Amino acid sequence: MAPRSRPPLRVLLIEDSPLLGKLLGGMLEELEGVAVVAVAADEDAALAELEAQRPDLAIVDLNLGEGSGLGVLRALRAKPERYGRPSTAVFTNHAHTHLRERCCALGVDRFFDKALEMDALLDYVESVRRSSARAD
Repeated sequence: MAPRSRPPLRVLLIEDSPLLGKLLGGMLEELEGVAVVAVAADEDAALAELEAQRPDLAIVDLNLGEGSGLGVLRALRAKPERYGRPSTAVFTNHAHTHLRERCCALGVDRFFDKALEMDALLDYVESVRRSSARAD
């Protein structure tokens, strides 16, 4: 009997920059066992995708075209029955201490600075994938 293949880690990327969304989405798709199920550019689209896709991991930019990543994080915390309970990582250009603290208060698992921590974000995604594979 052939070994059962594990389902990929399902990632929702919430990013308003089309260029960065395409770049980061491509880098995530290159990781073994990772699938980007959607990219959302604003708060409403992100909430709709969270509800429809039920991803395992949401990568959230704080500055969005409409609404904010903080609004997405508040909704996730307030209505897990509607949006699920994905792991959450913030990936932002605004890595100020007060924003890190607000995100921690909203239950964010990790916080990354776009200017300095792209590799750390990719390492984190790998660690989430490995953890979810062990849970199966």
